[in-house]
Amino acid sequence: RGKTLGWSHFDLVTSNLGGGTGSNTGVGARGLFGGSGDPADGRQDILFLTVSTLGDTQVFGDLSSAKYATAGLGSRVRGVFAGGYNPSQVSTIEFVSFASLGDVVDFGDAYKARDMGGLASATRGLFFGGISTPNSPSGTNAIEYITIASEGNAVNFGDAHAAAEGMAGMSSSTRGLICGGHPADNTISFVTISTTGNVTDFGDMQAQRWTFATGSNSTRGMIGGGRTPAASSGINTIDFVTIATTGDAQNFGDLTQSRSACSGVSDPTRFVVAGGYNPSNVNTIDFVTIATTGDATDFGDLTYGRNRSGSCSNGHGGL
Repeated sequence: RGKTLGWSHFDLVTSNLGGGTGSNTGVGARGLFGGSGDPADGRQDILFLTVSTLGDTQVFGDLSSAKYATAGLGSRVRGVFAGGYNPSQVSTIEFVSFASLGDVVDFGDAYKARDMGGLASATRGLFFGGISTPNSPSGTNAIEYITIASEGNAVNFGDAHAAAEGMAGMSSSTRGLICGGHPADNTISFVTISTTGNVTDFGDMQAQRWTFATGSNSTRGMIGGGRTPAASSGINTIDFVTIATTGDAQNFGDLTQSRSACSGVSDPTRFVVAGGYNPSNVNTIDFVTIATTGDATDFGDLTYGRNRSGSCSNGHGGL
């Protein structure tokens, strides 16, 4: 009696996870790497790190099967992996919750079974490109989308700039950029994520390349490594663009190691590039500070060398 009771309001934001020190427990956005290309047609496990720290990765859980060349994308709550090879193309879409370790849960299916690239806003995920017919040298230009918070099959969005594999993307909260691909292409195009429709030209990367790493904060998009017509084992170049504008990519600096088939995650401050191939699987993890320019610094190591892992974070620029 005599006490006044009231309501309190609490907001739960899951981009800051963990506690303590080290790449597996530090506070900050969490980056995931799912699957890998291997002589045995792929690995099944998902590795994780905390982007704001330094150190080696740790096991998060498992994909539904061993595969590689999956598309990865994330909201603040969910990480999503779609498509890939196992050892032929698959259409599976599956997800995990960033805040807890564990295996994937079924989400739905992509319209076309293929390897894919991915990007996301806080609510919507886009998948694009890839090879949809086993042993075919040609790709698809299809873009599909999902609503990340609700399970279901992907829906047609529009067309990308090329029918190609090895494409990758990054985003702000409103705009998604789709880059490169094989057959060799240096094109950057963009879409407005909340709508549907075909891409619009943005500009060009510094070189024609595919199977490279991407990441972003809310203003700047990053492109690292990849394969080119002249460098089958990969390059070390990092490009950057300003997402809200249009124009060609500019030089940012170099990775610590030339490689293709690498994967990227990001938070508002850092772009992290992990794994790749040159001329065998590598376990290197590098990072740069997105707001500056300059060469990459060593972050730590993957649990083992891997290539073409699907990757996502819950702190990227689309959020």
